[in-house]
Amino acid sequence: MRKPVTAQYPKQHLPLQERQVGFPALTWDSEVSEPYCVGCMVCVRMCPTLCMSGTMIDNPLHAKGESPRRKIIEEFEINLGRCILCGICVEVCNFDAIEMSHEHEISHFARNGRRVNLPVLLEMGKKYQNESNWISPAAKKEALAAAKASVVETTEDSPTVASAEDPPVEETK
Repeated sequence: MRKPVTAQYPKQHLPLQERQVGFPALTWDSEVSEPYCVGCMVCVRMCPTLCMSGTMIDNPLHAKGESPRRKIIEEFEINLGRCILCGICVEVCNFDAIEMSHEHEISHFARNGRRVNLPVLLEMGKKYQNESNWISPAAKKEALAAAKASVVETTEDSPTVASAEDPPVEETK
């Protein structure tokens, strides 16, 4: 007999692939204890289904000098029933504040039951960050700068090799 290839859903779940795309979630900056979202609303304006809404406020932590963000999101809502998982919101975000999570099983009996607000989106984001070993934008920049510095050090230590930019050496006959 062959091994079954289907799972008896919802009692059994097949493992998700790493490339699995779920609903959008907001990322959390654990160093400052606030969301990465600054409330610029680019994602809201670019969404083809208009499933997002939000408002922003002045960041009280910035006034104290504890945060680099002058503005911060106050309220944010996504109607997951309207979201088509296109990922445009992720692509247009300049602050890496929104990511496509692996969350895909959010069902409700109420028509508007799939509207999720800021605390739920942040919990989804924290769960995604933990599961996927998400790296913050600042850490990515530091790692890239360190990699570039190590490449520069390596090229300075190695013997000089003629490059394509050097003029060719003419042979004498």
